[in-house]
Amino acid sequence: MMSGDLAMLLRRAGFGPTAAELAAAERVGYSATVERLMAPVGPDRGAARAPIPVLGPDAFDDLPNPTVEERTRAEALRIEHSDAIIRWWLDRLTVADHQANEKLLFFWHGHWATSMRKVGSPQFMLAQHMKIRSSPSFRTMARKLVSDPALVYWLDGQLNTRSAPNENLARELLELFTLGIGNYTEQDVKAAGRALTGWKTDLSHPENAIFFPADHDSGRKTILGTTAHFDAYSLVDHLTDQPACARFIAERLWFRYVSSTEPIAASTLRKMVAAYPVGMRMLRVLFEDEEFRSARHRVVKQPVEWLVGALRQLRIRPADFSKQTLHQVVSGLSGLGQVPFAPLSVGGWPSGAAWLTSAAAQARLGFADLLAGLTQIDRLNPEELANLLAVETWTNRTYLVLQRAKNPRQLLTLGLASPEYLVN
Repeated sequence: MMSGDLAMLLRRAGFGPTAAELAAAERVGYSATVERLMAPVGPDRGAARAPIPVLGPDAFDDLPNPTVEERTRAEALRIEHSDAIIRWWLDRLTVADHQANEKLLFFWHGHWATSMRKVGSPQFMLAQHMKIRSSPSFRTMARKLVSDPALVYWLDGQLNTRSAPNENLARELLELFTLGIGNYTEQDVKAAGRALTGWKTDLSHPENAIFFPADHDSGRKTILGTTAHFDAYSLVDHLTDQPACARFIAERLWFRYVSSTEPIAASTLRKMVAAYPVGMRMLRVLFEDEEFRSARHRVVKQPVEWLVGALRQLRIRPADFSKQTLHQVVSGLSGLGQVPFAPLSVGGWPSGAAWLTSAAAQARLGFADLLAGLTQIDRLNPEELANLLAVETWTNRTYLVLQRAKNPRQLLTLGLASPEYLVN
């Protein structure tokens, strides 16, 4: 019998524990498992098996006025590159040993919520991903992303000049990325917009947007009560130093890791704020907190969490997918409403009951059947299935349904689509 709090810890901190990982956690206990998750020793040998793809230049780079034929070829190459980075990231999430690192990075992706569907360039998206991956703290990350071409383009920052202000990036920077609603004024948004003027994107420079001083408003601005010659970087430093920012990030971590319906406990919030701005330290505090360990709160797995957990437990690698299977998997994720590198809006993906609609249930059942068809399991019973999927126990209702399964594929499909597997 697996320990409930250990199983929950591994499910929340990563993408779905294997039976071997659960057994290893049982041997060392809760505190040691938190230590292993938050401060893994040595390189991630699993992740090393999923090398970062080399895309080359963007397909539209150096094509200022493409012909119809050139545009068609470039769009096809962009689709190929998009497939490559989606396949790579799903594969890395599946094979990585340092699961908490990968889960936190996926959280940050949803937090900054930049979509390839508008940005267009897979090179921009991969460069942004690597900035997030290489940032040891939220402050560092925010500094890197404020001039990131994907984010700048996504929120129309390239249109923001001193002669034609555009406040889209400024508004979302304050509302969704750093402070949260109620912690700034409209005047703060306008002044922040002025601080962000002068940045342009260029397909030949996926690493950083290009700063044009002539388009930047270098005048004094008053933001959150402080007057200075703010630019993009000093603005971000100012925002991330605010007490409201530390509280906001703690609340967002709680929302994704613990509960999307219940507010964070005051004592938990204080401890997490004290660990800000390092995301892993904030998570350690959260996982060691009594409120987390109480198991009073339930989380519905996001589609990518559900998929990657299943891939890990069934020993299926996206790197081995045929092109057709990859497209079926991406189509399945699209049907469920969550594709990596393509958040639905700047607000990121929904949570909780949003994933529990009847339409989602039907889509998940078909997706589960696809995954079950990729496995090689000849014999399976409900008890073995629970061990395989790291489910502590089946309800009587689910158990009766599983017992009626006609073959291992159907049994596995039903288990993957069950409430016990979807909610933890």
